Amino acid sequence: MPRVERLPRKIAGRSGRRPDGRQGEVRLPAALAVLVAIGLYAALPNSLLLGPRYVIPTIEVLLLIPLIAINPTRLTRETRWSRIVSLGLAYLIIVANLVALGMLLHALTSSHVTQGRQLLLAALQVWITDIIAFGLVYWELDRGGAVARTSRARAQLQRADFRFTQDEDDDTVNEVAAGSSAVSDWVPTFVDYLYVSITNSTAFSPTDTMPLSHRAKLLMSVEAIAALVTSLLVIARAVSILH
Repeated sequence: MPRVERLPRKIAGRSGRRPDGRQGEVRLPAALAVLVAIGLYAALPNSLLLGPRYVIPTIEVLLLIPLIAINPTRLTRETRWSRIVSLGLAYLIIVANLVALGMLLHALTSSHVTQGRQLLLAALQVWITDIIAFGLVYWELDRGGAVARTSRARAQLQRADFRFTQDEDDDTVNEVAAGSSAVSDWVPTFVDYLYVSITNSTAFSPTDTMPLSHRAKLLMSVEAIAALVTSLLVIARAVSILH
């Protein structure tokens, strides 16, 4: 029986060349997520805020404005300062939200709890902000950030912090392999990292996307612990207050 050789599959990403016409990632989803996180924090009760109500939200808005100015529609430009500002904004949202979670825990474990319904709503706000904030950090860090992922050849990218299913399904059936990194030069966008954050906050562990670097594992651990505390202690305690 004659030997049948498998023809090599055309691979776009491994050659080091980007497809012609590749555009930067759309700015809108990440910008909207930041604004939602800012709004949720600003709406927390006074007892859960770090300083006066509008100090942290104002700082976050001031950090967001130049980032939108440099890339108003698509993420195609990046400077050293814009990289620092974008990472600083994401970490500021995380720190402020973790502080709010700590204050919420203190409020709910107090022997004189009189605002059960308000604290229950605050727990939901903290949990949603947690998802958005960590999704932003994952998006900013992985493979050098959003601009690097769409503007550089794969050989020039930093090591991946996350392994997506699209990174390894190029040898599956055609309709699945067509969307893989190797065949279509797929790169993750903000929605993909937001999904990672959602699954980590609900399952308290990785699902289909695996963390690879130490920093990714540490960040996912912090997020999972914060989500676990919010779900098991904060919400449970707030619900019991209602009864």
